[in-house]
Amino acid sequence: MDATDLAHDLASIPSHESEAAVGDFIADWLRDHTDATVTRDDAGADEGRGGNVVAHKGSGDRTLAFVGHHDVVPPDDGQVDGDGYVVERRDGRLHGRGTADMKGAVAAAMVAFAEADPAGELAFASFVGEEVGGVGARVAIDDGFAPDYAIVGEGSTGYSADGVTDVAIAHKGRRGSTVTARGEAAHASEVDEGENAIYRATDAVAEIRDLEFPSTSVLGHDLTGSVAVTEIDGGTAMNVVPDRCAVTVDERTVPGERADVGRVETIDGVAWTADQDLPPMQCGDEAFADAVLAAADAAQDGDPEHVVKPHATDAGWLSQAGTDCVICGVAEPGEAHTAAESASLSVIERCADIYRRVAETVG
Repeated sequence: MDATDLAHDLASIPSHESEAAVGDFIADWLRDHTDATVTRDDAGADEGRGGNVVAHKGSGDRTLAFVGHHDVVPPDDGQVDGDGYVVERRDGRLHGRGTADMKGAVAAAMVAFAEADPAGELAFASFVGEEVGGVGARVAIDDGFAPDYAIVGEGSTGYSADGVTDVAIAHKGRRGSTVTARGEAAHASEVDEGENAIYRATDAVAEIRDLEFPSTSVLGHDLTGSVAVTEIDGGTAMNVVPDRCAVTVDERTVPGERADVGRVETIDGVAWTADQDLPPMQCGDEAFADAVLAAADAAQDGDPEHVVKPHATDAGWLSQAGTDCVICGVAEPGEAHTAAESASLSVIERCADIYRRVAETVG
């Protein structure tokens, strides 16, 4: 089976507004090429997403899952031709929306799932709505998707060295929040008659600037988060003391540690609301992480390493639910979500080899 041909087919199917068509393709392919039990659920049904695709084969005391997602961010104008996406092979790479993030890895996982003679139970899952906060992953987990181990096929190539497919054993999460300061409006010529909400907001900003960044260690690798004020909005006119001011905060979280952003609520008139909270990931099973690294080493000439990733993925939801995860996938830093998105054809084939090797040794 040619994982690169399959990646081309997947990437050609639009999936930024609805993932239903590409989900149908994945489910039909798995039914045609495997004897696995293939199911769909209703994840994202109210938005026409088509649901997650989940398949199982083999048996054993432990379950290993290959996990990906088949939604993509909206394409650039140059990545669309009529009702389809433009996908091209050139210079050893597959170019087009979703090739890196992450249909190349989904194709590799499908081929590995079909070809592997697994040591235990083997699952495949491709989720909807990863790009909008893990819609599909959360539904699947709530419905009982709980593998012991998971390889999530987000990008891990090119972290330790160009062209090397590494194994990420942790990644940061993201918490986005809003700090809202309330005051009392007054004419700017009579400032003592009001309570300036912008002043209260700047007091809150000062508190945030003094916060220590969260940090931890995962399997001997340091992981440090961050906190940053990213937007501020307040006031209605040049001559009015403002009665409201809002500040947005971007926080990169690490496993088990959070910055105390909520302490801003000790300031009069200030409230804090978490708007989005994407969990971090850590692998707690060193033997599993080493097994995936050994497979990655055997499948390439380079010297892969355990690494950490800076941004959140669906691995965070699985890790939070108790699955030991690693990330091993096609995409290189800087490829996802770009107008020139592409993936290495040889790395797509390499990832299929890595996944198959892991399936036949972990169980």
